[in-house]
This record gives sequence, C-alpha cells and structure tokens, in this order.
Amino acid sequence: MNKSELLAAMAEKCELSKKDTEKALKAFVDVVTEELANGGKIQLVGFGTFDVTHRPQRQGINPSTKEPITIAASIAPKFKAGKSLKDAVNVK
Repeated sequence: MNKSELLAAMAEKCELSKKDTEKALKAFVDVVTEELANGGKIQLVGFGTFDVTHRPQRQGINPSTKEPITIAASIAPKFKAGKSLKDAVNVK
C-alpha cells in the first residue's frame, strides 16, 4: 500500500475528504517526527511505540577493499508493535 492508497482507505473509514485526511496524516507524521527528533517517544496503547535508539560507534569492514573502517555513532528511529497489532497480524 502506498501513500495515496492509504489516504483513500483512511478517508473512506473516517468519512472525510481525501484533502482533510491528507492534512491529518501529515500532522501525525510531523508530530511523530518532531517528538523523535527531540529524543522523546510516542506510545499508542495496543498499536505500538515510536522511539529512538542510540547506536554507538563501532568497527566495520569495507566489503570492496576489506579494510577496517569506523562507523560513526548515530541515532535511529524504531517502532515496536503493541500486543493488539501483533495479535491482529498473527491471526491464522
């Protein structure tokens, strides 16, 4: 499912126009992005948790030259699915 398909499905479920649905989705993405950029986390009970993880500096190997390289420390976003979402996906 791509963004336009997601917007169409959300608009149908919410009985909103696609334009209003797009505004809501953009607002959600913006709020999540801002909160994670500030080091926070967002918990949606039953759905999951958006959080950041800190990756320390580490040694790696350049696959083409086999030379050791240093991989810089970084911060990466992560999502952990909640129980309700896991249960819904694992229905047999």
